[in-house]
Amino acid sequence: MLKKRTILALIVVLTLALVVTGCGDNNNDANNENNGDVEAQTEFDLAYVLWDCATANSYMVKNVLEEEFDVTVNLRDMEAGFMWQGIADGDLDFMVTAWLPGTHASYYEQLQDDVDDLGPLYTGAAIGLVVPSYVEIDSIEELNDHADQFNGQIVGIDAGAGIMSATNDAIAEYDLDLSLLESSDAAMTAELDTAISNGEWIVVTGWAPHWKFGTYDLKFLEDPKGIYGGEETINVIAREGLADAAPEVHAFLDNYSMTADEFGSLIDIMQEYDDNDEAAQVWIEENRDLVDSWLQ
Repeated sequence: MLKKRTILALIVVLTLALVVTGCGDNNNDANNENNGDVEAQTEFDLAYVLWDCATANSYMVKNVLEEEFDVTVNLRDMEAGFMWQGIADGDLDFMVTAWLPGTHASYYEQLQDDVDDLGPLYTGAAIGLVVPSYVEIDSIEELNDHADQFNGQIVGIDAGAGIMSATNDAIAEYDLDLSLLESSDAAMTAELDTAISNGEWIVVTGWAPHWKFGTYDLKFLEDPKGIYGGEETINVIAREGLADAAPEVHAFLDNYSMTADEFGSLIDIMQEYDDNDEAAQVWIEENRDLVDSWLQ
């Protein structure tokens, strides 16, 4: 009888142990699932367009994030439309190159409900048609009178850029006898450099901030019809949910801003180095107080 009771007691103990172990496993699974839900994101895709200002801005942010938050930032250069759509779809994490309200207006109007606009990192940006200061006209309305001197063309950048769409509108609205040449930021500035070296007339699609304004004596042509709009801002745009996945990174992006002089110095230093990451590190060290203010 005693043996039977002993055996029964052992069975009860073993059963309870299994139950407890089983509950313990379930709790661990639940905890693991919960931990997975709240685990901070440590790898990010930062999208940008191949403009010098966007490149400089993106490389600097990449280096700050990797240095301060021990994360990995993958830079993804692409056309503006793909950049906006990728962030709206959640395939990309953020950009620091959104020109609003004009240049990227079509993308913003379509996708604003699917992205997180953290606001301006830079104010006072501008787009329009740009000529060397020695060119003896001051308005877009005067271009037709000198079409031959401009070789019948406006030197543009990549086709998907908002400034290209605005320039096509300007050609139509001002009835210009000039065609818009598609190229790239680098090709456009190379054409500008050659023309200025030879004292030739040239008109290009331009925007500020851009290093070319510090290198050459340039001017925006007046735009009486307002095709290019007024001053713009450069905004940080993130995917929805980034604030929950990476609150510290999101807070940094929300706090990040630069003045014209600060942004100008960043763009300038990027022209001095062959390696963009090295240039970014140099700028960060030279502007440590500013960087620290973004991290507070």
